Amino acid sequence: MIVDAHHHFWRYSPAEYGWIDDGMAKIRRDFLPDDLQRAMAAAGVGAAVSVQARQSVEETRWLLDLAAANDFIAGVVGWAPLVSPSVASLLAEFAANPKLVAIRHVLQDEPDPAYMLRADFQAGIRALRSFNLTYDILIFARHLPHTIEFVDKHPDQPFVVDHLAKPPARNREIEPWARHMRELAERPHVSCKLSGLTTEVGRSDWTIADLRPYVDVVLEAFGPDRVLFGSDWPVCLVACDYARWLATVQEIVAALSAAERAAILGGNARRVYRLGDKQA
Repeated sequence: MIVDAHHHFWRYSPAEYGWIDDGMAKIRRDFLPDDLQRAMAAAGVGAAVSVQARQSVEETRWLLDLAAANDFIAGVVGWAPLVSPSVASLLAEFAANPKLVAIRHVLQDEPDPAYMLRADFQAGIRALRSFNLTYDILIFARHLPHTIEFVDKHPDQPFVVDHLAKPPARNREIEPWARHMRELAERPHVSCKLSGLTTEVGRSDWTIADLRPYVDVVLEAFGPDRVLFGSDWPVCLVACDYARWLATVQEIVAALSAAERAAILGGNARRVYRLGDKQA
């Protein structure tokens, strides 16, 4: 089964989704489970992981409700106030739901590039281990040095880097992003999502040749056992439709073995997020 390890749902409003700027006008509308299920069915994808798009407890509860009502949503990466002294009690509430598999904070938008190294944020990350929750890292390439320091402080915490850490693909630059990603990948508790890359290229006329240098670095550094396919739907629609992105990933990994391809396209997501474990 192919698992889409990264997508979003929202009921659009300009106030709550101000990051959807004029260049993303085509996604200024609601995107809900029926919309995604049609795209997944057409592409042959069997399950998906919903990821937070707003930093609110209410959205996390909403995503968990959607997952309970839609079997194809295998897990939820929610948000919780990790810097709060009482975050453990909230995590206990969320983690009682078998569909909660991870937590994410939008680190890329924090004014302080070292926000992830704050003592209160570190305490929140440590709390995740009690509930067997993965942490999704959403950053820009410039945050990678701090991220390496961050994950080293939590060697027993599973991490997943979203969107290849957003390399500078728009400018066709690869360094120092590639060097930092190789260093980060030396940490075996860190995985990486193959997602969001066409948005970073920033053009709808991209080609596989535009993407391959970045994907090759990630595949080489993390290996096929720590790379997860994700669509980043509906954000991907700005530069790529759902089926095209899946076909692109399948073409890029075609030279790998059948077992390696199966891991990237679903097996790694099931393992890293323990999809189905708590349900069983």
